[in-house]
Amino acid sequence: MENASPENKAGRKTVFHTQGLTKVYEMGDVRVHALRGIDLDLYAGELVVLLGPSGSGKSTLLNILGGLDTASDGQVSYLGKDLTRASERELTEYRRYHVGFVFQFYNLIPSLTAVENVAVVTEIATKPMDPGKALAVVGLADRLDHFPTQLSGGEQQRVAIARAISKNPDVLLCDEPTGALDSETGIVVLEALERVNAELGTTTVIITHNVDIAGMADRVVHLSNGLISTIDINTRKRAPRELHW
Repeated sequence: MENASPENKAGRKTVFHTQGLTKVYEMGDVRVHALRGIDLDLYAGELVVLLGPSGSGKSTLLNILGGLDTASDGQVSYLGKDLTRASERELTEYRRYHVGFVFQFYNLIPSLTAVENVAVVTEIATKPMDPGKALAVVGLADRLDHFPTQLSGGEQQRVAIARAISKNPDVLLCDEPTGALDSETGIVVLEALERVNAELGTTTVIITHNVDIAGMADRVVHLSNGLISTIDINTRKRAPRELHW
């Protein structure tokens, strides 16, 4: 992967830089334009919400940032390294060592305890966190030996977050992490994500269609029809406990 300068003019460390990012899906004779030219910088240690309705391009953008998908055109770089021209092996290493993923559904292994589910990831990491510590960060120090069926939905999602952060990733990418949860449980999960961002300094990106969640972000990137419509800066971030939906 080619290198470029990861510093922007303001001196903030640029983690992601995209320019003219485009994604077109071919479905027979139909061309679906998921992204239509995205220019965006994401900075070290910030918490960003990508906000928009279904079909706005949020998941496509997140998947390209995470190396799960590739762009049709344009450029995306991570810490100055060009992901656009990266080989499949380089993208696999990038996903394995630098990015943690949290999805709407937890994908825990039913036959393993919470701490064992986290340990699965730490065994292949180069700089792993102790699985018990990762669970403590998300408030589950007393659930180490519980199986997924013994945990609530919110607890299972927090195990998934602990699993994602246990390899000490530089970036945490979250796709509708509260989408399958009620409001009260979702707030507990958002508190865990906020704690990870604050305590570990992990650049955190949360995609959602829930406008209330935007209040906890440093910046809110609004997407519509594959384009960025506006970017808002929260001068006063709200704690998850202040959010309601």
